[in-house]
Amino acid sequence: QVQLVESGGGLVQAGGSLRLSCAASGRTFSTNAMGWFRQAPGKEREFVAAFSGSSGNTYYTDSVKGRFSISRDDAKNTVYLQMNSLKPEDTAVYYCAAGLTYGRLRHSTDYWGQGTQVTVSS
Repeated sequence: QVQLVESGGGLVQAGGSLRLSCAASGRTFSTNAMGWFRQAPGKEREFVAAFSGSSGNTYYTDSVKGRFSISRDDAKNTVYLQMNSLKPEDTAVYYCAAGLTYGRLRHSTDYWGQGTQVTVSS
C-alpha cells in the first residue's frame, strides 16, 4: 500500500502563487510515476501534471503550461506542484496521484491523496 498526504492548499488572489506538497509513504518502491489531478464542483476530474520516474519527463495539461511546475525530492518521497499566475479557473480540489508507470497513472491510477482545496479569488 501507498499513502499520499497533501498540503499547501488555501485561498489566494488572482495572479498569486501556491505550492502544493504530496508526501508518499508505504511501498513507494513500486511507484515510479506521480502527478496531480483537480476537480471543480460539477466538473469531471482533470489531469494537471505528472512526473515519470523511468524517463525523467514531465507532462502538463495545456491550460497550466508555463504557469505550473512539478518537481520531486526523492530523499523525502515528496512531490511538489508550484502554481504561479493563478486564475479563478484554477479553483478546484487538487489530488495527488501515484502509479507504477506514467501510462498507468493516466489510465488506471492506483493511489490517491485526500485532496486539498485551492481557491483563487478575482
